[in-house]
Amino acid sequence: MRTPQVPPDIYNVLEDKDSAGRIFGLLVKGSGPAPDGKYRHWDTQRRIAPPPGVSAEEYWVALKLARRQFQKEIPLRDYGGQPFTYTVCDPLLELLHYVDRFTSGTLELPQQATNPETKDRYIINSLIEEAITSSQLEGAATTRTIAKEMIRSGRRPISEDEQMILNNFQAMLQIQAIKNQSLTMEVISDLHTTIIRDTETQRLSYFRTEANNIAVYYKEAIIFRPPPAGEVPERLQRLCAFANETQSGFLHPVIKAIVLHFWLAYIHPFVNGNGRTARALFYWSMLSQGFWLFEYISISSILKAGPSKYARSFLYTETDDNDLTYFLLAQLSVIKRAIKALYKYLTRKTIEVKEILAVLQSSDQFNHRQLALLSHAIRHPGQRYTIKSHRASHRVAYQTARTDLLELAERGLLVQSRQRTAYTFVPANDLQDRLRRR
Repeated sequence: MRTPQVPPDIYNVLEDKDSAGRIFGLLVKGSGPAPDGKYRHWDTQRRIAPPPGVSAEEYWVALKLARRQFQKEIPLRDYGGQPFTYTVCDPLLELLHYVDRFTSGTLELPQQATNPETKDRYIINSLIEEAITSSQLEGAATTRTIAKEMIRSGRRPISEDEQMILNNFQAMLQIQAIKNQSLTMEVISDLHTTIIRDTETQRLSYFRTEANNIAVYYKEAIIFRPPPAGEVPERLQRLCAFANETQSGFLHPVIKAIVLHFWLAYIHPFVNGNGRTARALFYWSMLSQGFWLFEYISISSILKAGPSKYARSFLYTETDDNDLTYFLLAQLSVIKRAIKALYKYLTRKTIEVKEILAVLQSSDQFNHRQLALLSHAIRHPGQRYTIKSHRASHRVAYQTARTDLLELAERGLLVQSRQRTAYTFVPANDLQDRLRRR
């Protein structure tokens, strides 16, 4: 990925009186900050034909001046003390409205996602997905199947790549536990410690020092140099204050969460693990501000599909007067796609449950008592059954209830275990898949 071309200096363009007159004419006509609903960087805009009678540079300056009318500052400053800003424009407002509509408040989700007995399974699936893809973004190389098996079985990692994924999973669980706490440097440090535990990076300095100031590379080219290491503690304190305080004037909570993501990535306080820690802070902020659906959503799975877009949004901000709008729009687009993916997944799972239940009802492989139990088990995968409970539900003899459950266990649909003097039966983890294959 090449570095985008730096935009022309607006004051140099305005020095020419004729250019200034044409730019003023564009503003009078209502040239807005995002023509055609697109908030373009100069690197893209210069390739698009400007309105008749003006140059690409003049049109760009008109866009910049229009954007300044709608700009808001955030407390983050660059090396020279200049603020980062964002522009309140239609594309931004449209995406924020979408996130508000689908990720907070009371929503109509499929029953499997809201049922207390089944929703934990959906949340854990999402946490596993985020842990895997966030690690893969940072170079972890292992298959999704192997990673899921490791986490679900509880076995120890056998490689650094697996350790990265396990660490990310544990960090996501940690966020669930601290979502109602204030953000402090200790919280950030604890998250980062979890993220790098038992990896090569753990032997390196905790915070960057002058001896290990680093640069960010993309395909062997330097694309970003973070602030000096000596500024890290003060900058992190400002980040925490921003995260915890109510801002003067309205700041949309989703913008706040994305800014925290960018801010930590910009400071780059650690030798390694900065990207994973930044994404963890985003999740902490969203959950702490009431966007509960983010327990189910994986943004890294979307970022992994287009890593160059992720990197480019940082570069656009860096090369265009610290304009965070590019990063905000990129991240909001990722969130929108992740929300759509979640709803598609939940809809598919709901349809699968209905289809399996329909197949069960028409099956001649089970008696009516076994059909009732299996239908219940599909909707309540954590339920435990005993001979006594099955007997009471159907008012049958002990031997009949025992035979029903033992037959289902022999077919691999229930897992049998003994507790004291009684047998208990729980649905197989892959009950739906087993029934679908019958």
